Order: sequence, then C-alpha cells, then structure tokens
Amino acid sequence: MKYLIIGTGGTGACIGGFLASDHNDVSFISRGKTLEQMKVNGLMLKTDIRGELHLPNIKVFSDNEYTDKADVIFACVKSYSIDEIIPLIRKASHENSIIIPIMNGYGIADRISEKLQAGHVLSGCMYISAFIDAPGSITQFGNLFRIVFGTRKDDFVEMKILEDIRNTLSKCGIKAIISNNIDRDVFRKFAFISSYASCAAYYDIAANAMQEEGKYRDTFIELCGEIKEISKKLDLEFEVDLTEVNLKILDALIPDTTASMQKDMKAERKSEIDGLIFEVLRIADKVDVCVPTYAKIAKYFGYVFCV
Repeated sequence: MKYLIIGTGGTGACIGGFLASDHNDVSFISRGKTLEQMKVNGLMLKTDIRGELHLPNIKVFSDNEYTDKADVIFACVKSYSIDEIIPLIRKASHENSIIIPIMNGYGIADRISEKLQAGHVLSGCMYISAFIDAPGSITQFGNLFRIVFGTRKDDFVEMKILEDIRNTLSKCGIKAIISNNIDRDVFRKFAFISSYASCAAYYDIAANAMQEEGKYRDTFIELCGEIKEISKKLDLEFEVDLTEVNLKILDALIPDTTASMQKDMKAERKSEIDGLIFEVLRIADKVDVCVPTYAKIAKYFGYVFCV
C-alpha cells in the first residue's frame, strides 16, 4: 500500500519514519524549512523505541508537488488546519483510500468526511511523546507509541484492510489497535487533552502544579468532571471513571511538561484553543450540560457566548 503522511511534526514524522524504515512506500507532505531540509538530508529520528533512524532518501513534497494517489493517508496537522488540507486530501484520494486524522479534538473525522467525495475517513488518536528538535529532526522519548483507529458509525471498511494497516504499523514498532468503539476512544483522549490544556493555559502552569494538591489540581478535576458529564449525554460508556484515569495520566507526566496549546498561545502562534476549549462549550450547549469551569476559562480567552 502507498502511505501519505500530511504533516512532519512529531506525530507525522514518527508514523511515516517508522513505516519508511521498514521499507514501506511512504510519502511526506511538508513545508518551509522542514521541507527544504528533508529534501536535502532526509529525516532524522532519535527514538527510545528504535534508536536513531536516519532516512536519507525519503519522498517528501509540498502539497502542490504531490500528484500521486495514496491508499492510506495519515493527516497529522493541528486541528485548525483542516480546511487547508482538504484540497490535498481530495487530490490524493481514490475511491477506496483510507484517511486517518491524528489530531487533538473531537468530531474531527466527521468534519473531514463531510468535505470529501471519495475515500473512507476513519477516526483515530495517538499516544506518543515526540517533538521537533530541528527542521527534519525529531526526538521521541519513552516506550509509548500507540495508534488507535476504527471506522465511524456511518461507514464500512472491510476488516482485512484494517488488519493490514494494523499489522504494517505493528511490524515497524508502532502499537496499533483497531477499536470497536472509536468514538468512545477518541473522546477518552480528548477528555484528558482538553482538561489538561485548559487548566495549564488558564493558569500558565506546568504539570507539576496540577500534580500537587491545591487550586490548580482542583480546577483540573472540575474540568474532568464537566467533560465526563458531556460523555454521559453523548451515550459514551466507559468501563473506568474518566476523572480517575485522567488524574493517573496527569500524575505520570514529567513534572515540567507544558501543553502544546499553551506553548503556541504564549508564543502568539495559532493554537488549538477553538477545538480544545471552545468546542467543549458548543458540545455542552447541544447536549444541555452545564460546564461552569470551562465557561469561565473560555470567557477569559475571549469566547463569545450565544444569547
């Protein structure tokens, strides 16, 4: 199968780099200095899972340069870039292409699907610690590299195709899981990312502040509780308590960890605030759930409430 990776940050570069290192047919879409660097020197991955991987002869293109059709497309950009990549996905897809968005947020796959005429848009989420240390160079640390993906309720893809993707990912060192309830599994990750990023950005703190008893941890717990109430109204059944799970994830973070959204906001770059904070208010309104802590934080960041 031909794989296309849209985005060469920590997420996309690691997925594509691991696949390419196992001799799969992989193309990357990149831009700016990273595109220039990768065209000259390829991709460098410094990983705890596979050691150093230098891939000097990778196929990397700008969105305008890519003219092929891909069987599997991993969309690994920030959620605010969805509209920007739709023309590329349309161009790169054939009737049976599998498109898997790996982004922070909830309802991402539905937003992409409604804009396409071909292919199957799956839902997915990913667990990894990785960052760009230089253009064309990625550092991945820890042993966690997991992709969870599955078909949405209104679509059908043969299980053999999903298994082929899973087996290919697994063979190159990525733990891949086919979910039987991907909506639930994507929301589970969203519940943590949203609560954590909201609290971190509001107070401008790192994980260690929330790991200690006090108002920061209390705010995080309040946010988890509010998003848990949303999950109930969405009929998403979890075998575990979301707040307890999120506290365990929080406490396992490296103490000086900061949220990606928080970093972007401090640097006055475009951020995922709409998808991680404001979207919670919109979903809560639709399902009639009161989310006072989210509302306080959203108002602080300029969210305009509908009257």
